[in-house]
Amino acid sequence: MYKKVELKDGFVGMERKVSEMWKQKEIVKKNFAMNEGKEYFTFFDGPPTANGKPHVGHIETRVIKDIIPRYKVMRGYKVIRKAGWDTHGLPVELEIEKSLGISGKEQIEEYGVENFVKKCKESVFTYVHMWEEMTNKVGFWLDMEHPYVTYHNEYIESVWWALKQMWEKGLLYEGHKVMPYCPRCGTALSSHEVAQGYKDVKDLTCIAKFKVLDKKDTYILAWTTTPWTLPSNLALAVNKSYEYAEVKANVGTDDEPQYENYILAKDLIDEVLRETPYELVKTFKGEELLGTKYEPLMPFAKVDGKAFEVIHGDFVTLTEGTGVVHTAPAYGEDDSLVCKQNGIAFVNLVDKSGNFVPEVEPWAGRFVRDCNEDICKWLKERNKLFSKEKHVHSYPHCWRCDTPLLYYPKESWFVAMSKLRDELVENNSKVNWYPETIKTGRFGNFLENVIDWGISRDRYWGTPLPIWTCEDENCGHRECIGSIEELKEKAINCPDDIELHKPYIDDVYLKCPKCGKKMKRAKEVIDCWFDSGSMPFAQWHYPFENKEIFDNNFPGDFISEAVDQTRGWFYTLMAIGTCLFGTSPFKNCIVLGLVLNEQGQKMSKSKKNGVDPMELLDTVGADATRWHFYVSSSPWLPKRLGIKNVQETRKRFLKYIVECVFILCFICRNR
Repeated sequence: MYKKVELKDGFVGMERKVSEMWKQKEIVKKNFAMNEGKEYFTFFDGPPTANGKPHVGHIETRVIKDIIPRYKVMRGYKVIRKAGWDTHGLPVELEIEKSLGISGKEQIEEYGVENFVKKCKESVFTYVHMWEEMTNKVGFWLDMEHPYVTYHNEYIESVWWALKQMWEKGLLYEGHKVMPYCPRCGTALSSHEVAQGYKDVKDLTCIAKFKVLDKKDTYILAWTTTPWTLPSNLALAVNKSYEYAEVKANVGTDDEPQYENYILAKDLIDEVLRETPYELVKTFKGEELLGTKYEPLMPFAKVDGKAFEVIHGDFVTLTEGTGVVHTAPAYGEDDSLVCKQNGIAFVNLVDKSGNFVPEVEPWAGRFVRDCNEDICKWLKERNKLFSKEKHVHSYPHCWRCDTPLLYYPKESWFVAMSKLRDELVENNSKVNWYPETIKTGRFGNFLENVIDWGISRDRYWGTPLPIWTCEDENCGHRECIGSIEELKEKAINCPDDIELHKPYIDDVYLKCPKCGKKMKRAKEVIDCWFDSGSMPFAQWHYPFENKEIFDNNFPGDFISEAVDQTRGWFYTLMAIGTCLFGTSPFKNCIVLGLVLNEQGQKMSKSKKNGVDPMELLDTVGADATRWHFYVSSSPWLPKRLGIKNVQETRKRFLKYIVECVFILCFICRNR
């Protein structure tokens, strides 16, 4: 709970009296009712997750969100300010796992999916009273009595409609791809989720020695930041346009020399062999290496097909490493694509929990990232390790549970965003971004390199993927259901009061129109970011009702969230708006900078250096806090926040007011 603070500040006391007066006289409701029949100005509120406590960053977003709609109402516009709650997904599931003392999908299923889902549903508004209290204290006028809630059947039905539209446009498909995967949560993540979870970590890297077939003491040197993928190596990638070299290196001593020949990029020789004497044997283009065969590095992969040869990869660079990339097609998107293009076989030696399978005998059953040191030791004992060292690099972690991600082969459902790349870029060019640099920088670059959106999740609490497949594999007919009415029309056994969640929806079967057999729903739920990105229409249960109010309020005029949402909510809004309506769903966006503590440090729970939002508001008041966010720096810049610097901001403001009053009095007296 938040710390209780005794109200000693007179300004805070006055604010409380004003707030009570607003409540008694229903001032906020009257403001919402103003300007009926006038031109709309549309504000979209990004939905927070109500099973987590608000923090001071949420004060910033509410302060900035409030000022524009408030101003527009005073200018005579009709402004709807509908609150929303994001209620699905991993954030909720992980909290329930903690509360039940369980961990992972296996224990969830032992507990019972129905019981687990009920717990999730019961928990989503755990801290809603804190959100409401903070929102009221800070003076953010928002309609919290009639919010949109993403777990409501009406909201889910609108999301189903959106998916059906994508299905009919050929944008929704099932595919097998190597995807970022959280072994803790047991599900794949989308690219925009991954973008939110990168951390700088110090990992063990190594350069392994791949023995060229039928050439004595000749090795290709390949660098990897993920030694755990080496048991699954099937190819080595070079860039055919680069210069490579073969060198004769003395790996012994001056008194007792011992020579091995190494192949690597010419420009990287001095860096790689900085402590190893060598002489140049020959240089050649990378193209001459293509097709070179080498011995398997490790004996665990039982390969049926083409493998263990050098191929070309455009992704190979000379910025670090050896200019040769170890390639394991099961654990990297680039690896997977280049191996497919070259007809290389496929091997996966890791299970869904991120542990090595029994075939990898030395480390069977162990989490792969815990085996890096042992793998390097194994290589060294067999003269297959050239070097190893710790290396700081940016590595993706699960945005919710903080587990390091693996790239892993998965069947998943995708929205073909790559087909809409040009439309996305064009729609983005019409948005007014504050700051302008977001348009072509952080957000624009993401759109330029957009990949297909993996939307399915192997989880439990979420909007169910509305795709049914015939149980007869020879038939294979599939249908995407776009409404409750369509579901009841085509189902064999749909209850009138159907609950559109697992496990209830999984018990509803359709009759296959082709062969007459049963059709079963795909087991997955969808990315909860798809829910929040659907809010412009789903908040109104469009297209099933409220068509006029939607038409009058789409696209939205104004949105604002913190900078991390450029690859979160901002992206999913743009992606879905482009898919369904061919336009950006928002016209203007203010991107907010990080809120730092008084020392300019990022606030962190682990460091306990944050500011309690309620303590701040109870100590210095909402007006001073709001004013601090408005004047301390531009909204998109990082800003320091603490009780002392907000008090300083208030003093400067009051001093300015006093000076203005003094000047006015002086002018009036001397007339």
